[in-house]
Amino acid sequence: MPEKAVVVGATTWGTTLAMLLAGRGHRVMLLARDLSECVQLESARENARFLPGVTFPSLLRVSADAAEALSGASLTVIAVPSDRMRENIRRIGSHLDADSVVVSASKGLELPSALRMTQAMTEELPASLHPGICALSGPNLAKEILQGKPASTVVAGATREAAERAQAALLSQRFRVYTSRDVTGVELGGALKNIVALGAGICDGLEFGENAKAAFVTRGLAEIARLGVAAGAEPLTFAGLAGVGDVIATCASRLSRNRYVGEQLALGRSWPEIRASMDNVAEGVNATEAALKMAARLGVEMPIAETTYRVLYEGLSPWEAAAELMERPVGSEW
Repeated sequence: MPEKAVVVGATTWGTTLAMLLAGRGHRVMLLARDLSECVQLESARENARFLPGVTFPSLLRVSADAAEALSGASLTVIAVPSDRMRENIRRIGSHLDADSVVVSASKGLELPSALRMTQAMTEELPASLHPGICALSGPNLAKEILQGKPASTVVAGATREAAERAQAALLSQRFRVYTSRDVTGVELGGALKNIVALGAGICDGLEFGENAKAAFVTRGLAEIARLGVAAGAEPLTFAGLAGVGDVIATCASRLSRNRYVGEQLALGRSWPEIRASMDNVAEGVNATEAALKMAARLGVEMPIAETTYRVLYEGLSPWEAAAELMERPVGSEW
C-alpha cells in the first residue's frame, strides 16, 4: 500500500532512492539541506548538480522544512555523507513518528568515533525509535538504477518487522530487496569495501592487470571480513550482497568514486588535489582511518588498510605500497 516516505539528503544516492520510492507509488518528500537548495530542486524538477537531465516523478516533492516533510511519514531514509549523519539525525529526530522506520543508506563510518551510522543514530534518537532503525547496502550504483537496470540490495533491521517494512517499500521488479538481521555486517560491508575499492583503483592506475587486481580484491575482502567478524558481524554477510556483491561492483565499475580516487592516486595526484576536483564524497578515505581505529581497538591486523592510509596521508607512493604488500611474509591462506 502506498505510504508517505521521506529521503534526507539530495545526494546522488538520496535522489535516486527518492525517485525509486516515488516510482513505487509512494508520496515522497526529499528533504533538502536548506531553502536555497530546495527552491532550486523544486523549480528545476531535477537534481542538476548530481543527476542532470533526470526529471523528478510527480509524486516526489522537495522541502527544506523537517517538520513539514516528516509529518505522517512511516519511512525515513537518510542518505547523507557519513560526516553529516549525526547533525542530520539531530535535525529530524524530534519530528519522527513513534512507529517510523528509519533507514541509513550512508556507506561510511564516523570520525573520530569510528562508529557505524546506526550506532550514531541510536545515540541520537530516543529509545522508542530504536526498533525501527535499519541499514541499507549492496551493489547499488545509482546511475544504473535510474536507468532501470536490474539491481539488488539488502536491508538489515534491528527488528524483522522494520526490515520487512523497508523491504516492502523499496521492492520493485527491477530493484530486488533482501532482508537481514545482521546490521553490523551489512553496515561494515558497505563501508569497508570502499577501502578495497581505493586499492583496486590503484591496481588499475598502475596497470597491474587482472590477476593482480583479483588477488588484491580477494585479500581485501578477507581483511574487511576479519574486522567485521571481530566487531560482531556474521561471517556469511561478507559473502552476500553487502560484502562480495558490493566489492565486485565498486572495484570494477567506472562509476565508482572510490575506485576513481585510487586510480588518480596511482597517476600521481595527491588526495587533497583529488578531493578538490570531486563533487561527490569518496567514503573510503574516512573509512580507512576509522577502520584502523576499530582494528586497534579489536586487535585485528589490517595491512591493506594500513598501507592505504600511508598512501593517502603519509606520502607513500602507490608503487612502494604495492611492493610492500607483495613482500609481506607468506603463510597459509586461511
